[in-house]
Amino acid sequence: MLGCFRSGDKLLGNQEIAQRCGLPKSTVSRITHTLTALGYLIHVPEQSKYRLGTATLTLGSSMLSRLDVRRIARPWMRKLATSVGAEVALATRDRQHMVYLEHCPSPSYTQNKLDMGSRLPLATSAIGRAWLAASPAAERQQALDYLRIHAPDQWQSVQAQLPLWPSPGNLPKPWLTTSMGEWIAATNAIALAFSPRRGLPLMAISLGGPERYVNVETLRHQGIPALQRMVHFLQQEIDRA
Repeated sequence: MLGCFRSGDKLLGNQEIAQRCGLPKSTVSRITHTLTALGYLIHVPEQSKYRLGTATLTLGSSMLSRLDVRRIARPWMRKLATSVGAEVALATRDRQHMVYLEHCPSPSYTQNKLDMGSRLPLATSAIGRAWLAASPAAERQQALDYLRIHAPDQWQSVQAQLPLWPSPGNLPKPWLTTSMGEWIAATNAIALAFSPRRGLPLMAISLGGPERYVNVETLRHQGIPALQRMVHFLQQEIDRA
């Protein structure tokens, strides 16, 4: 239920939560009452809705404290963003989404729509496709089964992509994926996945931005080699840490 609160959501009512969770409203009402008592939700009586409480911060802080990869990746991401003039993001999968763990804006333009915690569709974003392309067969199938049931539009989209990818686990090098206006019109991105190991989930790094700033030719000639080098050196530094 806490996952129903997406980036940009300030308040949600029991009816909205029930629709997103697929649970009866009576069940949602009981759970929101409990979550409010525990501090994970705050009830706003004027609107009969809820917002996330401060207790949710402890969940995020506990998880992020384990992600030393964010600290290691940050300077590499900034360098990549500066060299190509595009946005760089680090993300991992959460159900039918990829969640930004770190985000480095482009020095060439201002883009306020995406930041740490933003959620992108697994099937149509470059960063989601990178995760799918590199994930182990069983984990990928689990993700596809989830999409088929909970996000059928994404599941249909990803079916056309699967034949283009090699078998997971048999990649000679990180498999590069793209999304050229397929998630957001006139927005281009490329991405590579990598495994930080140490019990951490598979992650992916994307490079991209609006077409008027980051066109396909820029990504093809500058972005691809720069992203490949960045992920290669990042993996080496993670292994040494």
